[in-house]
Amino acid sequence: MILSQHLRPGRIKPDMQCTNKDTAIRELIDLLDAAGDLKDAERAYQDVLSRETYLSTGMEHGLAVPHAKTDAVDEMAVAFGLHKKGLDFNSLDGKPTHFIFLVVSPRATSGPHIQVLARISRIIKSESIREKLMQAETEDEILKILTHHSG
Repeated sequence: MILSQHLRPGRIKPDMQCTNKDTAIRELIDLLDAAGDLKDAERAYQDVLSRETYLSTGMEHGLAVPHAKTDAVDEMAVAFGLHKKGLDFNSLDGKPTHFIFLVVSPRATSGPHIQVLARISRIIKSESIREKLMQAETEDEILKILTHHSG
């Protein structure tokens, strides 16, 4: 599963300024909605929040991957936000989150959803990729970093 199939231009926010995880999720939902990926932005937002209350998707290495299966999409959609200051996302290691990938998939699918989540985790485990992302200033730079390493 190649991440670049799902993370495309218009779905990256290089300078998130939000102050909590709910607003971070909303910002990324809004990106997907503006890109035309969602049938129902509010349904997608509520489904992701519901999944997040069940178990936080804040991981290690500054990564969070809020995600949900939802009727709000016909195909998988991925958005990415970079929060350089860091955000409390209830992460496993207790450290601030900088790299936020939002993944929404149709309820009837599971294989591709799981593959993308695993690919994201592997990419962000690389310290050099995390350093490059923290230096990135534009959507184009971020997209190049992530797609170059997502094969």
